[in-house]
Amino acid sequence: MKSLKIAVFGLGFVGLTTAVGFAKKGFEVIGYEIDKNKASLLNNGEIPFYEEGLSEALNSVLEKQLKITNNVQEALKEARIIFYCIGTPMGEDGSADLSFLLGALKTTAENLTLCQKEPILVIKSTVPPSSCQDIFIPHLESLGVVAGKECHIVNNPEFLREGFAYSDFMDPDRVVIGTQNGQIFKELEDLYKPFNAPVFFTSLNTGEFIKYLSNTTLSLNISYANEMSMVAQSIGDIDIINAFKILHNDKRFSGNPAGITSYLYPGMGFGGYCLPKDTLALYKKSKDKGYEAKILNDILKVNDEILDFYANKIDKEVSKEENIAILGLSFKPGSDDIRDTKSATLISKLVKLGFKNIYAYDPIANEIFAKTYDYKIHYEANLNDIINQCNVLIIATAWQEFRPLISKQNKIIYNLRWMN
Repeated sequence: MKSLKIAVFGLGFVGLTTAVGFAKKGFEVIGYEIDKNKASLLNNGEIPFYEEGLSEALNSVLEKQLKITNNVQEALKEARIIFYCIGTPMGEDGSADLSFLLGALKTTAENLTLCQKEPILVIKSTVPPSSCQDIFIPHLESLGVVAGKECHIVNNPEFLREGFAYSDFMDPDRVVIGTQNGQIFKELEDLYKPFNAPVFFTSLNTGEFIKYLSNTTLSLNISYANEMSMVAQSIGDIDIINAFKILHNDKRFSGNPAGITSYLYPGMGFGGYCLPKDTLALYKKSKDKGYEAKILNDILKVNDEILDFYANKIDKEVSKEENIAILGLSFKPGSDDIRDTKSATLISKLVKLGFKNIYAYDPIANEIFAKTYDYKIHYEANLNDIINQCNVLIIATAWQEFRPLISKQNKIIYNLRWMN
C-alpha cells in the first residue's frame, strides 16, 4: 500500500532482515545498499553472511515485494517510512561513532522532496540515549529540515540475535518505538500489526535507553557468571557446569530453563558486534554526563580478565611445543560473525605467551577469520583432521559438533564454554 512504502538504508544483518521481514508481511519495501558489489550480490539472491532462514526468505520476495538498489534517489522516491540500519562502530575513545548514520540522514535531507509528505525517519541502529534529541534532530535542522514538521524522527531498536535474526524479527516478544513526546503513529502501529507483538511507544530517550538496558543486562549476566566460575576454580572441587545448571532451575528465572540462563552461564566472555560496543558506549555516555557507572566498567574488566585467567592456566599446564587446536572462531555458534570474537583475543594471548603451533577450525568462519586477522596459525577445514593434528583441544565456540570431544580420554581438553 502506497501510504506505507518502506525504504531500508543499510543491508547488513539487521537491515536485510528488516527489509525481508516487512516484505514477507506484504509491504512494499526497497532496500538501499551503498556498496555496489553487495547490492549486486543481494540482487542475485546471495547473502554475504550467514543467517538461518534469511536466504530462502530473501529469494521468495526479491523483485516482488522487495527491491534492492544502489541508487539513493530510487530508494527514497515516494517513501513514507525510512529505516536506518547503519553501523555505529566503537570510536577510539569507546563512544559510538555516529558519522555513517549522520551521513545517511544528510543524504535523506537533501532528497526529502522525493519522499511522501512528512516521512517518518526510523533509527533502528543502536545509538546512545539522547542521540535523537541531542544530535540527529539538531543535525537535520542544520540542514534546513525541521523534525516534527517536515519529517518525523523516531527510534525503533532491534532485539535480534545473530544467527537467529530472521526468526527473531518475524516473532518478536516486544516492539519499542521512541518518538518525540511519546507520540503514537498509526502507520507504525499498522506496520507491526501483522507481527502480533505488544508495541510500546515511549519518549525518544527511553526508546534508545531500553536497547542499552537490554544489552548491558546480558553483559552483566555473562561477566557475573564468569567471575563466579573463576571463584569456583580458585576454591576447587566445585562442579561448575552442574552448579549453573541447578541455578537455572530456579523458577524466579521464569522458565525451566529460561532463555536468559544462556547468558547467566560461564564461558570466555562476550564478543561480537553488539555487547562489547554497547556496554562501553553506555559507560562512556554516562561518564560524559557526569556519572561514572562502576558496574558497567567492572563488567568490561571481568570480560577482559576471563581470558587472562585461561591463558595463564594454559601457560602453566601446556608445553610451548604442543600442537594446540582452537575449536570455534565465530563469536557464537550459528553465526559466521568474527567481529571482536574472543577466539581472536585468546589466539593473540597464546602467541604472546610463546605458543608456536596453533591450529584453528570453525564450521563456517575459517575463511573470513583468516582474511580479517593476520595470525600465523594453521587452519583446518575438517574437524577430524585438526583433532588428529593436535593433542590440546580448546573449545572456544559452543558449536554442537564439539560436544562429543568433551569426554575424549586421549586429549587435553580446555572446555572454555563449559559445554556438557
